[in-house]
Amino acid sequence: MSGFESIIGQSQAIRILTAHLSRGTIPHAFLFVGTAGVGKKTTAMTFAMACNCPNIASGAFDRNDGGPVHPEVRPKRVNPCGRCRSCRKIQSENHPDFIHIKPSGPHIKIAQVRDLLNLLTVKPYEAVRRVVLLSEAQAMNTEAANALLKVLEEPPPETILILTAREATDLLPTVKSRCQHIRFNPLSSAAIEKLLMENHGLEPKEAETLAIVGNGSYTRAASMIDSEWLQHRQWLLTASGLSQPRQLPSRPVFKLLAFAERLARNKEIIPDSLEILNSWLRDLIVFQISPDKIINKDLIGEIRSASKETSPKWLLSKIDVIQKTQKVLQANANLRLTLEMMMLNLAAS
Repeated sequence: MSGFESIIGQSQAIRILTAHLSRGTIPHAFLFVGTAGVGKKTTAMTFAMACNCPNIASGAFDRNDGGPVHPEVRPKRVNPCGRCRSCRKIQSENHPDFIHIKPSGPHIKIAQVRDLLNLLTVKPYEAVRRVVLLSEAQAMNTEAANALLKVLEEPPPETILILTAREATDLLPTVKSRCQHIRFNPLSSAAIEKLLMENHGLEPKEAETLAIVGNGSYTRAASMIDSEWLQHRQWLLTASGLSQPRQLPSRPVFKLLAFAERLARNKEIIPDSLEILNSWLRDLIVFQISPDKIINKDLIGEIRSASKETSPKWLLSKIDVIQKTQKVLQANANLRLTLEMMMLNLAAS
């Protein structure tokens, strides 16, 4: 499957987009909001395919003024075929009129946006509708965001912009106010588990564990398959001292700082690492109330032992430390310093 039916768990978002396609009333800019790995990019590419698939009536996209298309020329179907030349080129990101901009390092820079503006002065090369996908739009610095305003305020004809972001509040008000917002929900654990078994051939038990730890993100869960995640999880719990949380206050400071230093070396996996620590602390609380609802089911013995020596209030305070660290890191703070402060706060009595 390569059309909208292949997108799992986002029925409301798909309903909104297909309604625009069937009516021929397509806004010039969308903002897809939701956590990473829930289908925002896949949906954007499928929408671009639908806008250009020759197997959908071409008359559906002849209006540039935002008004509805006459019923007689509305498309009889809105799902792209996935087989034609246009669909295949968009799927492989080789279509000259499907433009994908993503962060260069930690930011989307003004030079990238200026290059886009220059490109948009030229008519689409072969597409009915040119589609620009700007992934992780919250990574735009202020200069880049202000430069993008020009195209949002005066959109070129035959062009649709799709911005993706974790939260609308991460963007400048002037940017987000010029887009139609579509929210993408976290995926259910059952949906992620099904995808892991179908796409990666995992056994049900392993798929269940990764699906729960994926915390609503298929991409996050899938990335753990070949990354020696189980070994990394064990290292995180042991090296941080959280495997025996009540002994943290007596842990030598040099060990706390050494853990922070080593964790900071690989910034790509820091978000997932902090989620693992979060899930462990959560499990220590949940086990005391409802043991069958823990995330790390394969560690039930260790969870039972660690849970006996900790109170929910103390554990909640440590979860709060990690969550505050996650927010600070999203603002591009100094990695090592932030992680060192996290460890010192976790070890505080």
